[in-house]
Amino acid sequence: MNAPLRPAVAPLIAAENLTIRMDGQEVLTGVSLAIQRAEIVTILGPNGSGKSTLLRALLGILRPASGTVTQRPGLVIGYVPQKLAVDRTLPMTVRRFLSLPVRVTNTDAAAALIRVGMPDVAQRQMADLSGGQFQRILLARALLARPDILILDEPTQGLDQPGEAAFYRLIEEVRRETGVAVLMVSHDLHVVMAASDRVICLNGHVCCEGTPRVVSNAPEYRALFGLGTQGALALYQHVHDHSHDHGHGHGHGHDHSHHDQHDQHDQHDHNGRDHNVHDHGPHHHKDHHHA
Repeated sequence: MNAPLRPAVAPLIAAENLTIRMDGQEVLTGVSLAIQRAEIVTILGPNGSGKSTLLRALLGILRPASGTVTQRPGLVIGYVPQKLAVDRTLPMTVRRFLSLPVRVTNTDAAAALIRVGMPDVAQRQMADLSGGQFQRILLARALLARPDILILDEPTQGLDQPGEAAFYRLIEEVRRETGVAVLMVSHDLHVVMAASDRVICLNGHVCCEGTPRVVSNAPEYRALFGLGTQGALALYQHVHDHSHDHGHGHGHGHDHSHHDQHDQHDQHDHNGRDHNVHDHGPHHHKDHHHA
C-alpha cells in the first residue's frame, strides 16, 4: 500500500489566473504566483507594467475582474509603501511615528529600531531623516506587527546604489532572523535581483520567473531590459554559503551567485515561450475574503 502523499505547504499569499481591468483596459492578464514563508521574491518590470497594481490586488485593495487572491488564514502583512508624505512643518519624532496608527510600547519600538540598525533615533524629527533613514523607519514600523510577510513597493526609490545595497542586505538579515517572507516591487536592475531568491518579470503578464541568473538570461527579460544587465548581479556581492533553514520545511541552501548547481535545477526551454521556472501548480484552497 502506498504511503499517503504529504500535502504541499499552503503559500502565505497567492494569486491564481488574476486579471485586473482599470478604465476598461486590462492592466494585468492571467497572473499566477505564490509566496512561501521566508522567501524573498521580487516583482520586476518597467514602468506601467502593472507591478503596483498587482500589489494592491494582493493586499485586497483592488478587486480582480477574474481570478482569485488567497491569503493564509490569519496572515499578518507588513506593508512599506512607495511614498509616504510627512508634513515637514509638523513636529513628529520617530518614536511618535512608530505609534501611528497603533500605539506600541517603548520596548517594542526600541527593538524595532535596533533591528533596522537605527537604535539612537527615537527622539529625532522625522523631517530631519535622510531618504535611506526614512525607509528604515518605515520598515521598523512594518515589523512592529510581527508580520508573516513584508510587502515593499519600490523600497529604495531615490537611494543611490550603496544605499540600495545596504537596504537589501538589511532585508535579508531581517528574513534570516525572523523567517518573514518578503515580496518587493522594483523597476531597478541594480542590486535588487541579486538580493532575491526568486524574480518574477512582469509586463502586464508574467513574462518569466526563476532565480536571478535564470531570469537575467531569459529572452523575455532581455527584450524588456536589454543585454547590459549582467553587472547588476555582481553589485550585490553577497554569496550564500550557508543554509537559511527556518524550520518551515524547505531551506534556502543556495547562493545568490547561482552557480551551476542552482542553474541546472532551473534550466528550462527558452524557445520564445513564456515560462515559469518555479511551477507552483493549482492552489486548492478557499479564497480568503478581505474586509
